[in-house]
Amino acid sequence: MINRSALDPPERTALPSTPPPLAGLRVIDTATLFAGPFAATLLGDYGADVVKIEHPDGDPARRYGAQADGVPVWWKVVARNKRSVTLDLHTDEGQRLFRRLAADADLIVENFRPGTLERWGLDYATLSADNPRLVLLRMTGFGQSGPYAHRPGFGTVGEAMSGLAHLTGTPEGPPMLPSFPLADAVAGLTAAFAALTALRARELTGRGQVVDVSIVESMLGVLGGPLATYDLTGIMPTRQGNRSPNNAPRNVYRTKDDHWVAVSATTVSIATRVVHLVGRPELAEEPWFATGSGRALHADELDAAVGTWISERTRDEVVDSFEQAQAAIGAVYDFADVLQDPHIAARGSIVSVPDPELDAIRMPGVTFRLSDTPGSVRSTGPGLGEHTADVLGELGIGAEELAALAEKGVL
Repeated sequence: MINRSALDPPERTALPSTPPPLAGLRVIDTATLFAGPFAATLLGDYGADVVKIEHPDGDPARRYGAQADGVPVWWKVVARNKRSVTLDLHTDEGQRLFRRLAADADLIVENFRPGTLERWGLDYATLSADNPRLVLLRMTGFGQSGPYAHRPGFGTVGEAMSGLAHLTGTPEGPPMLPSFPLADAVAGLTAAFAALTALRARELTGRGQVVDVSIVESMLGVLGGPLATYDLTGIMPTRQGNRSPNNAPRNVYRTKDDHWVAVSATTVSIATRVVHLVGRPELAEEPWFATGSGRALHADELDAAVGTWISERTRDEVVDSFEQAQAAIGAVYDFADVLQDPHIAARGSIVSVPDPELDAIRMPGVTFRLSDTPGSVRSTGPGLGEHTADVLGELGIGAEELAALAEKGVL
């Protein structure tokens, strides 16, 4: 195992005695892999009691990605702050127990294909009859309606059909997909916001509702500018590589010590500082320099000036010089750089969480900071069915009945 003691972030101050903002909120997470579970993870970070319902064979995320000492790493992160309950929803007993759990829940997160819950007798009408304040968050690739509703849809499909892949890559190359589940992350963030919106509406109306989140629509939501541009002008946004059609210089540049840095000059004042820094102040006097689109048309000239200057200096020298000039720059980090960056360490952006199998795991902390009621990472992803007895015990189910259910394969 990696000895990480020297790299661990400093201890954070103790949390205040005030309960976290979502304390008392019961979330039933039946979703698999990433978009739905990520939404539930975000809620759990801020105090919601998230009960993860897994098939007795385990969530697919337990078998996704790399392992450390035989332990799935992704699972430990995406299932943090959750309690694991095994339950086979294909069985009558599993469906009965699920209805009992739903009767006391505030929110259910699911990502089955449309019609699956209905087939199991777990449709919203049935569940809300016992719990009118229940919010049902439904996450799929294409949503609950429309001609594509019953298609399987994962993050890759959302990245492709939203236009993201069309915009990503070099002009002469093919469309490119992200190397990690970007659309799932965007959809998860969208879903967490949607869930809290529905829960807020419940305070006004006294009743819950169904929330329909589509991965494709979540991605469309962040690509509205390019879409509207095409609709109104007929100009199709195209792949630009690391450049931008709206400003320049904007690119990644190799340093003398074989690292990379990213430069973006989105305003004329920043662009002016950059060309002065690299010894080409005359460029700022050109008529085209005054607008972002004008600079973008002269990106080759600007890239040559900036790239040559950067190539003659080390990464640290470049970053320091840009910082002194108050020009925007970011070193292109790998994860070793992320874990050693002093700003990230000072902010406590990466937290070390104790784990019974891996001793400790470093992972991103909470997504945003609240001054009075902060969130926290309290536990890593649980063992399969680790909390089945505890959660079902809260329904009054004792050891004998648990054993019988396990014998039948329900648990």
